[in-house]
Amino acid sequence: MTPVIPKASTSEAAETARQHTLRHADLLLCGATVMTPNGAERLDIACAQGRITALGDLLPGWSADCVLDLNGLHVLPGVIDSQVHFREPGLEHKENLEAGTRGAVLGGVTAVFEMPNTYPLTLGAADLQAKLDAAQGRSWCDHAFYIGGSALNADSLQELEQLPGCAGIKVFMGSSFGDLLADEEDVLRRILRHGRRRLAVHAEDETRLRERKYIALDSGDVRQHPVWRDVESALKASQRIVRLAAEVKRRLHVLHVSTAEEMQFLAAHKDRVTVEVTPHHLSLQAPDCYERLGSLAQMNPPVRGQVHQDALWQAIRSGVVDVIGSDHAPHTLQEKSQAYPASPSGMTGVQTLLPVMLNHVHAGRLSLQRLVDLTSAGPARVFGLEGKGRIALGFDADFSIVDLKARRRVRNDWIASVSGWSPYDGMPVVGWPIHTIVRGHCVVRDEVLEGQAQGRPLRFLEVP
Repeated sequence: MTPVIPKASTSEAAETARQHTLRHADLLLCGATVMTPNGAERLDIACAQGRITALGDLLPGWSADCVLDLNGLHVLPGVIDSQVHFREPGLEHKENLEAGTRGAVLGGVTAVFEMPNTYPLTLGAADLQAKLDAAQGRSWCDHAFYIGGSALNADSLQELEQLPGCAGIKVFMGSSFGDLLADEEDVLRRILRHGRRRLAVHAEDETRLRERKYIALDSGDVRQHPVWRDVESALKASQRIVRLAAEVKRRLHVLHVSTAEEMQFLAAHKDRVTVEVTPHHLSLQAPDCYERLGSLAQMNPPVRGQVHQDALWQAIRSGVVDVIGSDHAPHTLQEKSQAYPASPSGMTGVQTLLPVMLNHVHAGRLSLQRLVDLTSAGPARVFGLEGKGRIALGFDADFSIVDLKARRRVRNDWIASVSGWSPYDGMPVVGWPIHTIVRGHCVVRDEVLEGQAQGRPLRFLEVP
């Protein structure tokens, strides 16, 4: 008699279907070394609906719509650049959201925070919404936009900082003008009192800068840039804003710290203050950079000498530094060619952030795990990002996939920025981004842009 094989029960069939569903992914990353919270591990990664759904030895047994064999490569959590100036609206001859984010993903960056010094300035809800609308369908990576803290909007900042797509409030204590300059103590107090999220600060003392501008005007020599905008101008502003923030128990994020003295001071206030440094301050050094690059090396605060650069590296090693941001702030070569100090301060950086820092990893100046903390986990932790900054189940499928052994040379013709130049033009580096994945979408494959711009506004945790 032929045995009768009973049909699977409805529940068994459902379980079989569920297991099949669980073992199919939209994207499967195989064969790479993955930088997890536990360190470097050989893992496969399954992604579905934009998130990480499985980690481990997944082959055989899994299928996927797209499988990437990443043998010999390292998968990093998506790099987050928390300080970029994409110049739109109003200054699109220097940069725009499409070109800026295209450069970001070509450089392995999966998310950016954009700054408010555009025209019009980003000071209110309508200004923020205009940027979010402009980014839709044009931004290659995920994004958020800062609102500027000003005398005009100080009393409404607590509501503004909670708007969807807002990265927080940015204050310019110096190196700005008009409604965005906030250097008066009563204005700073009002800004600090109205809000709970971490306040980002450009700390240079405007009064001291004005008093000392004659140094730049009389010399006409860009090598005097760090003399004009001296250590005291940076330290004095940092001390002032930390003191004022302590009065109201507000958390601070001090941007592009450039001096040994500031690092020593800020190290004593880490209970409330987080710290950013830039690749430029870690990589370029006065006076050599000014002699080689002229005003292309001009930025605010300035690139300084070896003593200060050594102090920044020591602050990274000792844990004082929380974040590396590029301070991508392009100007055209024509604008930069003006006689100093009419030449504007700022340089490109979002596309070179990861290659330059990977080269420092190759040189032994920091570990790959520490780089991940400074460029992925650190920004997510400091700013309260949802679903970003680590490779873990349930997190967004954002990956910066790099070849630590790849030898390349930074070239201006690789730079996507409208301005079209980099201070690192001609620089050889070891370590290079190969693929960039944003929420499971491969936007750069084998160093070539592909697909469409699908960046979305970043999500932030509510402040308790």
